[in-house]
Amino acid sequence: RRAHVDAAAINAGGIITTYPTELPFHRRNPKLGDTDLFGYLAKGCRDMGLVLTARIDHHATYEETALAHPEWLARNPDGSVRRHPQHPELYLTCPMGDYNEVFMTDVMREIVARYGVDGFNHNRWAPPAICYCDHCRRSFGAAAGLDLPAREDPRDERWVRYVQWRERRIWELWDLWDSTVRGINPAAGILPAMPLHGNHLQLGEFRRRAHTLHLDYQGRLGIDPPWMAGKKGKELRAILGGKPAVITFGVSGDEAHRWKDSVQAGPELRIWVSEAVAHGLGTKLTKFGGVVHDPRWIEPMLAQYRWQHRHERYLRNTASLARIGLVFSQQTARFHPSGQLDEAGKGFYQALLEARLPTEMVHEDFLEADELARFDVLVLPDVAALSLHQCERLRAFVARGGGLVATQETSLYDEIGARRDDFALGELFGVRATGPVAGPVRNGYARLEHATGHPLLAGFPRETTRIVHGAYRQPVEPTRTFPVKPLTLIPAYSDLPMEELYARQPFTDIPEACLTEHPGGGRVCYFPWSIDRTFWNVLREDLGRLMANAVRWAARHPPPVTVNGPGLIDLAVWRQAESLAVHLVNLNNPMAMRGAYREFLTLGPYEVRLALGPADRPRRVHLLTAGVEPVHRVEEGQLVVTVPSLTLHEIVAVDLA
Repeated sequence: RRAHVDAAAINAGGIITTYPTELPFHRRNPKLGDTDLFGYLAKGCRDMGLVLTARIDHHATYEETALAHPEWLARNPDGSVRRHPQHPELYLTCPMGDYNEVFMTDVMREIVARYGVDGFNHNRWAPPAICYCDHCRRSFGAAAGLDLPAREDPRDERWVRYVQWRERRIWELWDLWDSTVRGINPAAGILPAMPLHGNHLQLGEFRRRAHTLHLDYQGRLGIDPPWMAGKKGKELRAILGGKPAVITFGVSGDEAHRWKDSVQAGPELRIWVSEAVAHGLGTKLTKFGGVVHDPRWIEPMLAQYRWQHRHERYLRNTASLARIGLVFSQQTARFHPSGQLDEAGKGFYQALLEARLPTEMVHEDFLEADELARFDVLVLPDVAALSLHQCERLRAFVARGGGLVATQETSLYDEIGARRDDFALGELFGVRATGPVAGPVRNGYARLEHATGHPLLAGFPRETTRIVHGAYRQPVEPTRTFPVKPLTLIPAYSDLPMEELYARQPFTDIPEACLTEHPGGGRVCYFPWSIDRTFWNVLREDLGRLMANAVRWAARHPPPVTVNGPGLIDLAVWRQAESLAVHLVNLNNPMAMRGAYREFLTLGPYEVRLALGPADRPRRVHLLTAGVEPVHRVEEGQLVVTVPSLTLHEIVAVDLA
């Protein structure tokens, strides 16, 4: 009540049940006697008018079940059963066979029939490990005519076929569960938890099936930046289209040591949730166990939920106004021989965030014209694996006047990881591939050709003629003439001994930013090197500036919002039914060397310039967190607002006439 929450998800069954089940092998919690704990909590939720979903866990069972149904268990390649790594008393179950198809379907049927829940939250419903039980061997062999792969290996045809078979089976189970639940309660549905790394299921398929999804990203790992909550949330929204997306976060965090009865500091919780909210996610708080050992999380989370409740009108977004689309590729992550390609995406995202360029994520399955119409430019950070159809959609985007920025091996592989002889998008890049990627390279450089006067070099002093190059480079040769070459290659040379530290070729004519203007107005910038991945690893400012400049040049139009002021801030800009909202999130951290947040540093002032549409007439401008109406004016089609200070999360709310 105090937090104004709308819904609750309560543990109900699977491994162990909290209600009096009638199903064999649905283990009853021995501590509960004859009580109906789930029913008691369900009634309390209904009395408060809450949406109620039941959490169920698919991934393990106890010994009595294992003895009665050995065919339900997951197995190793030698046929031995798999014990639970944290709780050896439990056995891991096979996600593909009758345990999920028969037993877990019966569990859902019993719960929805008895309690009328609004849906099911599925935990570990499709773990990615290969199971070698008789069911999986037999079913995969019948479908593919092959033995199960020995390990995850993108170069092994059996692995590729296994991923495809596994997906078909998971969708069969999804359809079975959803139809079973809806057959009893037509308003209900299933809500599988979405993990941080979704490479083992083609996420584009979720748009057709899911009415909403919850991103299971309970906290930062190690020194992950706080903006990862926003980035992954954007990926989930890109998958779902206009359907609502939610982040599941935990008060205990999600470190590798799994301190699930612990509590994170209030600032750490709030920076994570603020990033998610700013980028369009609902929030779902997770608490492990029914005992509060440490209440320090309660007041910060009450404050967060009350803030969201108070400003809910400006969080019901109808459209993002960001004009930059950053493409993310599961095909590349699953089937490319390299396992480090996510670094390219994170590097480009970091560069655009630092440049304060509002960005949305775009899934490779949704490159159709109607999906891309809202973007001025698409960024492909080493999106190596693309189908011919996807490449045709990208060519059409450029033909319509859209901009494209791509790096290194983009389009050099097909959708299942087979290397092509040349780029499928080579005619857009103006080059052809001439060999495998070279690297890692030490002590390589790029030369800034200031005499070209090209916008790619904006912000670089004219005295600066040399910057670092990437650690990897895709060899290419031009297939057209590039009239402007603002960035050229200085080949790598020895970094030791000091006496040999000089460039053997200080000048070349080799373009390291291949710039092309196509008929129809589309602009393409192709970097044949790992500018994005290298930036992520070393955070050299020059590389980030180059990437941001390339996007600005390719976009041709200014961004919808610009912000001037100190520090590192994240931006999001949204339209609601009768308003506009600009989110500013303060990412400046007083912890000098590590990622954890202990407190917030108040910074400011900031000047926010928001482009107004032809029909947008501001009626009222106010700062939601500060609770004031700021100094503002309209000039040349822009609303100019002064935000005096920013501590955590401010929203510039613009009510429209």
